[in-house]
Amino acid sequence: MVALVSRKGRELQRYNYKGCRLVVGCIPYRYKNVNNDEEVEVLCISSQKGHAMLFPKGGWEMDESMEEAALRETIEEAGVQGNVECELGKWSFKSKRYDTYYEGYMFPLLVKEELESWPEEKVRTRRWMNVKEAREVCQHWWMKEALDVLIGRLTNTSQRDEEEEEEEEEEEEEVSTCSLS
Repeated sequence: MVALVSRKGRELQRYNYKGCRLVVGCIPYRYKNVNNDEEVEVLCISSQKGHAMLFPKGGWEMDESMEEAALRETIEEAGVQGNVECELGKWSFKSKRYDTYYEGYMFPLLVKEELESWPEEKVRTRRWMNVKEAREVCQHWWMKEALDVLIGRLTNTSQRDEEEEEEEEEEEEEVSTCSLS
């Protein structure tokens, strides 16, 4: 169980060898059935000041794995839990606000539970949206790239699953034809 209080301070913060702060985040997603077709929806959150939308992310600390940090940040900022999947990639970016560089890692998170109450619910809003809308509203270029990687991965997985199903059906037809001979 994750404590429902956001961590504060930078005492346990990780930095890379160049002194860049390491941050991790998730793209929370789910499948929504639309006209018998599975559509991917992603969960965006507002920035703390409420002016922009983004995906949950924050500092990777010394006492946790990258995946644990990504899940913690997602629970704190977006109030959802689920399965953290394989890393989408690593991005280097500069913060306009602090004039410093960061190294960010993003993960997909297949949402299993949406919490009614979460640590940052008073300072952030959350909103499910389709991928096209998320690309339009997300304020960070590197998060948009991570979203593209996720959608590419999900599309390839879906196509592979369909191809495997077709192959299995063809094999079943061959077996039944052989049985008749």
